[in-house]
Amino acid sequence: MKRTIASLLLASAFSLAAFQAGAADKVTLQLKWVTQAQFAGYYVAKDKGFYDEEGLDVEIKPGGPDIAPAQVIAGGGADVIVDWMPSALATREKGVPLVNIAQPFKQSGMMLTCLKESGVKGPEDFKGKTLGVWFFGNEYPFLSWMAHLKIPTDGGPDGVTVLKQGFNVDPLIQKQAACISTMTYNEYGQVLDAGIKPEDLVTFKYEDQGVATLEDGLYVLEDKLKDPAFKERMVKFVRASMKGWKWAEENPDAAAEIVLENDATGAQTEAHQKFMMGEVAKLTAGSNGALEEADYKRTVASLLAGGSDPVISKEPEGAWTHEISDEALK
Repeated sequence: MKRTIASLLLASAFSLAAFQAGAADKVTLQLKWVTQAQFAGYYVAKDKGFYDEEGLDVEIKPGGPDIAPAQVIAGGGADVIVDWMPSALATREKGVPLVNIAQPFKQSGMMLTCLKESGVKGPEDFKGKTLGVWFFGNEYPFLSWMAHLKIPTDGGPDGVTVLKQGFNVDPLIQKQAACISTMTYNEYGQVLDAGIKPEDLVTFKYEDQGVATLEDGLYVLEDKLKDPAFKERMVKFVRASMKGWKWAEENPDAAAEIVLENDATGAQTEAHQKFMMGEVAKLTAGSNGALEEADYKRTVASLLAGGSDPVISKEPEGAWTHEISDEALK
């Protein structure tokens, strides 16, 4: 009899565990790019059980050159996406109602990296040069900056020639462009890895130029926020994700290792991911996950100041909310 009761208790325990596992709320996150330390906080939250603690079953979908997060979420392929605010606001104006619910990245990592031998010493020297620019929504900060400088982007001696840059540093290495788009945590390191010394480069961080816009925020579709159950899932998701980000900041090397374990392609190297995580930690530092309104207004002002062809044509309404982050931070 004792054995039978014990067996029943054990079976009940297994059944309860199975029920709890099955009852976890599913959340699908679409990343802006491939698996790398840029998204370490989410992989850490999954690896360390922070999502499990909130009763969430989170699927993290890597991005890539042919994946537009806004299209994925609009098509029902994700609950929440990582995107840059210029892209998200431009997308919202075009009819996909994205809403920022959290902002893990406080600083911008975007910059132009130029060969010193090209003669570029300051922004005034961009005229007449070829500059590498990412597209697929990543071009908006650059176009906004050129509009601030009143430099045309259609070539000529008084403008710049825009080279549609792939997600690599080849145009600089092969001297096809005087400057290319880089992130402090990624492509700049690739340039150095290619053997070019820092003293042979001139860099222009968007933050230093006064045209920095917010990057790597969390966005959902506006209509979804009308559903209390969805909002509850997002509160849990943001809370666990920010726990993951803060752990990653404090343990950058370990966070990089977690990212590598989740890289199904095997394309990333340990050295580069540790470099990346160290730089990314500088950008997430100071953020508790809540979007600061001043940062939002700075981004909008920059995007509106585009002369005859601004990134967005009017001030957005309803493009962000503190409702999720306020609850998550309690």
